[in-house]
Parts: sequence; C-alpha cells; structure tokens
Amino acid sequence: MDLRYSEEVRRAKEQGAPLVAMETSVVAQGLPYPDNLGAARACEEAVRRAGAVPAPIAVVDGQVFIGLEEPQMRRLAEGRERLLKLGSRDLAVAIARGATGGTTVSATCELAAAAGIRVFATGGIGGVHRGVAEHLDISQDIWALARFPVAVVCAGAKSVLDLPKTMEALESAAVPVIGVGSDELPSFYSRSSGLMLEHQVEDAVAAARVARARFETLGQGGVLFTLPPPEETSLPRNEVELHIASALAEADRQGIRGKAVTPFLLSEMARRTGGKTLRANLALLTNNARFAGQLAVAYAQGSRT
Repeated sequence: MDLRYSEEVRRAKEQGAPLVAMETSVVAQGLPYPDNLGAARACEEAVRRAGAVPAPIAVVDGQVFIGLEEPQMRRLAEGRERLLKLGSRDLAVAIARGATGGTTVSATCELAAAAGIRVFATGGIGGVHRGVAEHLDISQDIWALARFPVAVVCAGAKSVLDLPKTMEALESAAVPVIGVGSDELPSFYSRSSGLMLEHQVEDAVAAARVARARFETLGQGGVLFTLPPPEETSLPRNEVELHIASALAEADRQGIRGKAVTPFLLSEMARRTGGKTLRANLALLTNNARFAGQLAVAYAQGSRT
C-alpha cells in the first residue's frame, strides 16, 4: 500500500517510537469548527504526554496520509470543500478520484494495520443501529475490528446505537471487548449501560499483554478496550436516552438515513442538552487518547523484552 507519512510520524517509525492512530471523521464530520480542531490538538497532545506519537489518518487529494501536517488538519476541520466520510469500502473510490476525506473507525483500523500501528484512539465505535430489523444498518466497524490487528481504545459504542445488539455482533465476530478499570460497558456519554463485560484490565500494562497475545501469539484480529468517560463531564444514562429518542424521531421525520445519521444525532444532541454532550465528547476523546498513548508505550516496551 502506498502510504505517505508526516514528518513526525516518519521520524517515529525510523526510531521505533510508539505510535497511536487517530481517526479524522470526527474532525471532518463529527464536531463543529473550531471545536473539531481543538479536539484534534488536545488528543494529539494527550498522546504525546503519555510518551507516544499521534498519527491521525486521512485521505488527502487521493493520497493516504499516516500523520497530518497542520495545514492538512486545518483543511479537514474548516470544511471549505466537500469532504468524504470514509469507511473501508470508500477508500478505493476516494483514492481513484483524488478526493479528500476523514477516516472512520473501519478505514482507520485498516490503514493503521497497513502502517504497522497497533493502537488506535477514537471516541466510540459504530455498531448495530436501532431499528436494524427495518433498515439493516450495521457499521463496517464490526467487520474491521474482527479483521485488522489493532487495539482500539474507546468509550464504548456510540450511545445512539442498539448497544445489546452491538455487543452480540462483536461476540459473533470474535472481537473481545475488555473494560478498563470497569466491568460494565460504558455508553459513550455515560459511564454505565447496564451491560456487564466478561473481561477487564486495570491498566495499560495489562492491556498491552492482552493485545500482544492476540496479535503476536495468536495472529488474530482487533481488540476493543472500553474506557469510562470522565465522571465530571459524563451524563446520566436515562437523560441521554430521552434526548436520543427525540433526536431519532426527528431524523426519521427528516428522512435522514445511513452515514448521515450519526453526525445529525451528535449535532441534535448537543443542541438539546445545551452543549453538555459536546463537552462530554471532547473530554472522552482526550481521555481515550491519553490511555491509548500509555497502551502504545506499554506495548512497545513489552515487544522489546
């Protein structure tokens, strides 16, 4: 695969420094400007403070970039052109057409694996959407997590999804879901979901041992580490559910479908909560990036021993 590297990532690869992949759909589509640019910078800094190097991934003018220079990230954030939302299935079209877009979880997993990056920080994964019996809307993320050897750090699946069915889909795909310091699946904005997890780790060192066993010993696919969002910005689950129900009804009334649903719901939730969900989103992104940096460092150290 023809990959282009930012100068910082290129140096890190040459020196064998730990790297953390980062998606860019949250910049291009998920958050409003300038919050999206601020979030990207805060996440990168959290990774650096943990001792690793951030590697945001995107397609720019048909070229796959692992690591973005400042003008490229600003271009995605400002959105002055048509920016694609790129899952794995969209990559070939974007490359062939010389297009520009932010990568979702599935595309980021695929490209991170191609670049030899084993740790990836995101907000929440995609999964099985509510009303799946009517629309059969299941994210490409499930398939990518099963296939590509990348440890994904997140705050669970996006709360607008059907979380029990998403967990069932992950189990069917043989993707382990491991709580970090908690035996309950977080639900993105909230620390609880009512769904208990079979496996937990207490810290990044323990998480790195699991990731090495899965990737190096067994040669298996991805693993999901779920980190509860920071308590000071998290929202009560019942409050979130009420807003989600109203937002989903509005999306249905407007005929919003497919990949347009999540950006609409994020925007609608922020409006309905007076910005509380936006603040929670920004906080959990940074928190996930911090742990992913620690995990990348621990993984690299264990691989050298």
